[in-house]
Amino acid sequence: MCISGPENFAEYLAKTREVAAPYGAELVFLGKAERALTGDHDHGIAVIVKFPSVGHIDAWFDSDAYVPLAALRDQAADARMTSYEVVRLTTPPAGACGWP
Repeated sequence: MCISGPENFAEYLAKTREVAAPYGAELVFLGKAERALTGDHDHGIAVIVKFPSVGHIDAWFDSDAYVPLAALRDQAADARMTSYEVVRLTTPPAGACGWP
């Protein structure tokens, strides 16, 4: 993510933490990129939030409490949000890019 409005981002982050807590959200990492080791990298900040399940993510993201925060997020940063499911490294995920 690239932060364009630091004050708005601080407000977004505080409100999002409050709204996401009932869904079991846990901030795992918030950090600044130092350099890309491979490929292109156009965002300087990464945020990783852990939820108990994909269902919890969907419920939070679509909640009446979070939806209004999207406008604040968009004013504060150029953000790309993606959900991932944890898989065992020894077992390739079915249908993942490059895996059968």
